Amino acid sequence: MEITASMVKELRERSGAGMMECKKALTENQGNMDSAVEWLRKQGLAKADKKASRVAAEGRIAMAQEGGKAVLVEINSETDFVAKDSNFTAFADAVAKAALASGASDAEALKATKLATGETVEEARAAVVAKVGENVQVRRLVRIDSSNTVAAYLHGGRIGVLVEVKGGTPDFARGVAMHVAAMNPPYNKAADVPAAFVEKEKEIELAKMSEKDKAKPPQILEKIIGGKVAKIVNENTLYGQPFVINTDQTVEAAAKAAGADVIGFKRIAVGEGIEKVVEDYAAEVMKQAGLAK
Repeated sequence: MEITASMVKELRERSGAGMMECKKALTENQGNMDSAVEWLRKQGLAKADKKASRVAAEGRIAMAQEGGKAVLVEINSETDFVAKDSNFTAFADAVAKAALASGASDAEALKATKLATGETVEEARAAVVAKVGENVQVRRLVRIDSSNTVAAYLHGGRIGVLVEVKGGTPDFARGVAMHVAAMNPPYNKAADVPAAFVEKEKEIELAKMSEKDKAKPPQILEKIIGGKVAKIVNENTLYGQPFVINTDQTVEAAAKAAGADVIGFKRIAVGEGIEKVVEDYAAEVMKQAGLAK
């Protein structure tokens, strides 16, 4: 059977696959469009498996919220270019909505969740891999379900924050979420800082002191070191940091003025903790062209 250009065009629109792949699919299936679509899906799954070992450290954070329920999902790609692709972004948004609706608590549970299309997240992921030609992974999911005020904030699609606040206003909660996105405090309040962290900082401050200062009376020495460590604790806690909305006051002071208490927060950023592979694309092109020495 003759495979026409219009048939290839129709299959490309239905599948999102490349022109040559569509032509081959139609040839392999004697021009049957439905069989060709299925053939491409199967080929896409095979390609997804082959690409799964490749490092995917780019991507985007997708968000979904309904009242006091909110989720953030990190979905990774190999390049920032694909992270901006419409197929990728549509997939990410659909996964976030499914995560919110399903109540899934982690990425593994999310993979079996069905999207509005009827596909599972894992099936849809494999289809996206076939379309964009890169490894795509659903890496992380964080959520907050609360009767308190919950603010969800995305910064450039690369940083996502969820904040739970008791009291105050939604605007204050959003301001705190923006602060967390910008300053990335490791802890919420001083009480949340591990004792081991405090002791280690005391050791470091003591080691930095001159012999003359170390000779001071124990109570004076303790006061000096305590002041230095308290400053470090403030720098590492949300409540101790100057509020980005108004740097004349700390987040703690702003919360008190707003009649609010920040219960906790969750922050994720694209690719954090993944070792990225630095590619020398110029050298690769030269190698393929036979120009490399």
